[in-house]
Amino acid sequence: MAHIESQKHALPQQPRLHQTTALTLLALALPGTAAAQQAAQTPTLPKVEVTATGEQTYKADTVSSPKFTQPLVDTPQTITVIKKEILREQQATSLTEALRNTPGITLLLGEGGNSNQKDNIFMRGFDTSGSVFIDNVRDLGNFGRDTFNVEQIEISKGAVGADNGRGAPSGYVNLSSKSPFADNALSGSISYGTAENLRMTADVNRQLGETSAFRLNVMKQDGGVAGRDHLESKRWGIAPSIAFGLNTPTRTTLSYLHVEQDNVPDGGIPTVGLKGYYNAALAAAGIGARKVDTENFYGSKHDFEDVSLDMFTVKVEHDVAPGTTVRNTSRWGKVRHELLLTAPGSANSSATNPNGINAGNIDNPETWTVTRSRQTKWQENELLTNQTNLTTEFSTGALTHSLSAGLEFIHERQLTKTLTGAGSMVPGNLYNPSRHDPVSNYDLGTDGRKADGETTTIGAYLFDTAKLGDRWQFTAGVRLDRYRTEARNTVASTATSHPTLPVGTLVPQNIDAKDTLTSWKVGALYKPAANGSIYAAYATSKQPPGGSNFTLSATGINSPNMDPQEAKTIELGTKWDLLDERLAFTAAIYRTENKNDLTQTDPVTGDVTQWGKKTVKGIELGLVGAITPAWQVSAGLAKMKTDVKEGSTSQQGNAVQWSPELTFTAWTTYRLPFGLTVGGGARYVDSMLRSSNNVTATTNMPEVDDYWVYDAMASYEISKNVSLQLNVYNLTDKKYVASMNNNGGRYTPGTPRSALLSANFQF
Repeated sequence: MAHIESQKHALPQQPRLHQTTALTLLALALPGTAAAQQAAQTPTLPKVEVTATGEQTYKADTVSSPKFTQPLVDTPQTITVIKKEILREQQATSLTEALRNTPGITLLLGEGGNSNQKDNIFMRGFDTSGSVFIDNVRDLGNFGRDTFNVEQIEISKGAVGADNGRGAPSGYVNLSSKSPFADNALSGSISYGTAENLRMTADVNRQLGETSAFRLNVMKQDGGVAGRDHLESKRWGIAPSIAFGLNTPTRTTLSYLHVEQDNVPDGGIPTVGLKGYYNAALAAAGIGARKVDTENFYGSKHDFEDVSLDMFTVKVEHDVAPGTTVRNTSRWGKVRHELLLTAPGSANSSATNPNGINAGNIDNPETWTVTRSRQTKWQENELLTNQTNLTTEFSTGALTHSLSAGLEFIHERQLTKTLTGAGSMVPGNLYNPSRHDPVSNYDLGTDGRKADGETTTIGAYLFDTAKLGDRWQFTAGVRLDRYRTEARNTVASTATSHPTLPVGTLVPQNIDAKDTLTSWKVGALYKPAANGSIYAAYATSKQPPGGSNFTLSATGINSPNMDPQEAKTIELGTKWDLLDERLAFTAAIYRTENKNDLTQTDPVTGDVTQWGKKTVKGIELGLVGAITPAWQVSAGLAKMKTDVKEGSTSQQGNAVQWSPELTFTAWTTYRLPFGLTVGGGARYVDSMLRSSNNVTATTNMPEVDDYWVYDAMASYEISKNVSLQLNVYNLTDKKYVASMNNNGGRYTPGTPRSALLSANFQF
């Protein structure tokens, strides 16, 4: 559990920054874009404002969590908000696509049944996959999330354990859902594009009475994956919600979310032939290997991925008095994720030589083969939670306080069953694989082995922003979590683990862990003008044993005898609302340190020592909003330096894996007077290490190359209700590595040049 304090700050009425100064700051923020092409994308920061054309801007003023009581411009923490306007313009239909709008995030191709369909998020040097929330409630499982029911996506960066409890050292991602409002509206879209992708969405809101409304969001998608053979992405979802008491002191919202996916997953393609690829046998023979076709599918006709999600939420809000509100949120949710994935392994010259290149036919690449592994997953996650929050304002002497306090009860369970009978697939031709190659002993089932983990948590938190006059604000927050994790596993005995039992005997293995976690944050903020702030903040977070995956073990970092991993972040920054508050500019420098992420055993005494320390320090810039009522921009630049301070001898002093030094993202649109909107974007990801080990002749790929990708869009209003939109992705058809697995043997190629045509309607 991690604690970090979020802070919010009020908007004093002070002299406004002069327009000339605002434009000067803007000019200073942008030179890097033109300069080394290492510019910035969109840490979308705050605000919901309407332009002269009636369109909402990219800028958000606030986030959805009541733990943040101040506008974003007065919140001493790096927070990026990606609004639905950007998602619609980019046709970003998944969380991974949406997160391209904030710098400092990379995606991984998982191992052992973790396909690239999942949201494997790596942020600011650390795995953040387990820190995804929906409406400020921890989400279930890890799978590809759709954005059809998302109002905005909020990314809080740094050690933020005070916000939500246990978590990654790098922060968390929160998806804010659409909810009913007191009006009648109908919108949606029909899209068709490359790889026969068809997607339909509809968003219907109906006012049922003066104080009640019903909203329904639906989605259906069916098609392939651009640039890849045989892959399929099929999903549908429905999200009804009803609200009572709108615009009254007591408001109640009931919502339900159901999503189903039926995909053919992607195990990636071999890294053979990529720049930097290393194979000892080829190197010894002095032979180079050519790349494989990025369209190749190395899986089997039996491969599948099924996801079924149900989530029911009740939210009640009551205004006790002016400035004082009590909120209660209850949620039950369950998701089941089943998968069979065939992934390419080592490149070989023949099926009889699975560990290298056979000199007998090494000169004939057409005979080279690739091993294929069968990976399975059966996992069910269930969550039951109740959260109560109180926000209020009061004064003590010269100080004005904005307070947020709450109590959370959370029960989470993850059941993972071991699947057997996937069989083995014969090695495939490296350059011309077939999904119809035979699979031996294919009879999928279970054998009784399982990992059944659950965590029960009672959390309490308190945040306060104290304002001293119009210029100074001080924030402090603390969270206490009392948790218990129980692992009720069933394992198969081995000759070593249970020498008195026949090998393969099912044996129960029960491990418990409980503790109290404390996380906190403090901040000080100075407002030189009503539309700007300068701040300093310090925050902590913790991740207890089994905290990210409900899995405890007798030894290692997930042993109940181990201490939590601990992170701390110090941040200095400034935020400004410019151009009559249409445009938000943010800048921050930070340093995060995470410790206790490794263990080692003394070979003589057998004592286990906990150690390991990594640091990440960097700078992040953001610009988001409307430069003019017709011209909008969202851009962000992140530059970071990572360092393994304590680790194995081969790692110490090296950079942290999957952490590019420089990332940049930008998206901008311009609306012309005759109903045509044109726009485009650019993304840059620097090169990054696959492994932190200092090994010169690393097998496969030692690192991933940097790349630039450019996208474009054009939208034309046929009428006030209907528009046509064309998106073209990867304009230059750049070949790049979108994600790679841990051993560097396989990767997901970046989407090639592709297009999507959409008809959007709004009434």
